[in-house]
Amino acid sequence: MTQERILVIGGGIAGLQAAAALREEGFRPLIIEKSPATGGHVARWDRLFPTQLHAREVIDTLSTATDGIESATGQEIVSLQSDGTGVTALSATGERFEGRAAVVATGFDLFDARLKEEYGYGMYENVITSAELEAMFRDGKVTMRNGEAPKRVAILHCVGSRDEKVGQNHCSKVCCITGIKQAIELTEAVPGVQVTNFYMDLRAFGNGYEELYRRSQIENGVTYVRGRISEAGETIDKRIQLKVEDTLVGRPLRMTVDMLVLLVGMRAPKCCSTFGLPTQANGFFAPRDPYTQTVASTTPGIYLAGTATGPKTIGETINEAVAVARRIRMDLKK
Repeated sequence: MTQERILVIGGGIAGLQAAAALREEGFRPLIIEKSPATGGHVARWDRLFPTQLHAREVIDTLSTATDGIESATGQEIVSLQSDGTGVTALSATGERFEGRAAVVATGFDLFDARLKEEYGYGMYENVITSAELEAMFRDGKVTMRNGEAPKRVAILHCVGSRDEKVGQNHCSKVCCITGIKQAIELTEAVPGVQVTNFYMDLRAFGNGYEELYRRSQIENGVTYVRGRISEAGETIDKRIQLKVEDTLVGRPLRMTVDMLVLLVGMRAPKCCSTFGLPTQANGFFAPRDPYTQTVASTTPGIYLAGTATGPKTIGETINEAVAVARRIRMDLKK
């Protein structure tokens, strides 16, 4: 078993942690990443909930843990086959990778906000996504397209989540707390800004999440309105006019803001439909058993980690990546 090669498909935090754990278990992991660099979505984030730790610190820790592990970047895997004794992965460029087993840590794709045309993303210059707002935080400057700081910002939850119209019925799990975190960061980055969060239901389920929600209201003055934005339009001065129904009081609202932030959810990546592995109703890969074998696929030799099986927090992803290495060692030992 010692030094058998294990393919790790995906170089985000799940893939990096899985590779580090596999090496500790005595294997020789190979990280295969479709992008030019590893790190995944977290590498493009600024700070993380609920502690507001800088995302770079997590990536640096995982990069140190995987130092010296072989990797192949710029290689998108399009085919994955197992014959029971080994796994073969084929990339879009024709590269062939072979290993004793494989960990699918392909993560998620962000929902394309252009599919929700009523919000004007891609048409109105001051409608942005939560990922684009993170880039502004990371660059140290939050501005509208004209370079001015916004005075009023609206954050809309559940864009591409819990939405039958776009085939995204599942909850993306981390959007609510991301909206809370970003609202706090907005008040810190832009003194005096007024931030309103529009939500369906606030799901602040994790340790420190409810406390962060309360802090955002008491210390940062963030307003929360239970209601969906039905339509967004652009005014002549490039501001965003919103039509909303406040479902708590049962009346319509109209509001004009300088910037509208769309909290885009997680959707299953393209490979979920090309690898030939079973998928769930939400499109993500299906584990062999949702209770006792969450990191094993139905195909011997192919394992699953992180958001390859659905939305998860960073902590859950890291824990699952450690678990998959132990699961592989136990299975191959048999």
